[in-house]
Amino acid sequence: MKRKIITGAVIIVCFLLQCTIFNKLALGSIKPNLLIILTSSFGFMRGHKDGMVVGFFSGLLIDIEFGNLIGFYALIYTLIGFINGFFSQIYYDDDVELPLYMIAGSEFVYGLTVYIFMFLMRSEFDFIHYLGKIIIPELIYTMVITLGLYPLTLYINRKLEAEEKRSASKFV
Repeated sequence: MKRKIITGAVIIVCFLLQCTIFNKLALGSIKPNLLIILTSSFGFMRGHKDGMVVGFFSGLLIDIEFGNLIGFYALIYTLIGFINGFFSQIYYDDDVELPLYMIAGSEFVYGLTVYIFMFLMRSEFDFIHYLGKIIIPELIYTMVITLGLYPLTLYINRKLEAEEKRSASKFV
């Protein structure tokens, strides 16, 4: 129960940071995607289920605040959490490369999916422009922020796992 409350609080805090502080720190209208970092992190740290749940609620918050369709971003984030869950078997806490690659890949897939469904379907075919002006800069900015946010997410996950192990050992 404590994990669910803390996870919900982390999602809300990241959403609020993304919509307020990082909105003001935008570089040429490009801002980092904290919820992708969070969704990907929970996916490979905790597995498919937790990645999907965090992704769904993160995407739902984005849908409510910015989306034209309720469920579009929730579906994208849920799929990103699910896909990152495949890497929970090869994930090690001390490894920094896998999280960086997974978050970068997730950000790229997110940008590509948004382009396909929000721009390409409306006959806006300038992919090179969108790639160079939106996807790549947002990916780079997200990776820079990942270097600070990921260790915090890892710390929270380790503390929750340690507490779960302590509570489980009381019942055994």
